[in-house]
Amino acid sequence: MENNISIPEEIITHKIYWIRDQKIMLDRDLAQLYGVETKALKQAVKRNLERFPKDFMFELNKEEFKILRSQIVTSSWGGSRYTPYAFTENGVAMLSSVLKSKRAIEVNIKIIRVFTKIRQSLSENLNLKLEIEAVKKKLGNHDKNIELVFNYLDELLKKKEISTKRTKIGYKK
Repeated sequence: MENNISIPEEIITHKIYWIRDQKIMLDRDLAQLYGVETKALKQAVKRNLERFPKDFMFELNKEEFKILRSQIVTSSWGGSRYTPYAFTENGVAMLSSVLKSKRAIEVNIKIIRVFTKIRQSLSENLNLKLEIEAVKKKLGNHDKNIELVFNYLDELLKKKEISTKRTKIGYKK
């Protein structure tokens, strides 16, 4: 299938949040990407709740919603009376079986590819950390200069981790 939807990966990446130690996307962001109203997306999900176990989708509690809203710092949240649904990667994949439009399928493919890239990036960082620790153990305390190099590498890795956690700036239409 050729990808006709021209949503930049950065747009999708900025709509992925960390909540409860997992990557999620919110119902309103997904609805926007799919080109449907949030209410329609939620209704489709409610009609198919058996497809969305708790590890696929959950509703944010009031505290999580408050924290997330303060992190995003945007007025586009409006006066929503309900806390949003949060979809894990598996939940997003399942949405394509509920929302059957061509756009929903194409957007889902893009989203799943972004989730995969994020997972690969996290895995590469972890592997690099493990390799550095293994080399440190092999070398022991032989040379202070080598230790300084590894401390510098640790700092670089920490900076890279921090730089992947971005905050939104600007405004949303």
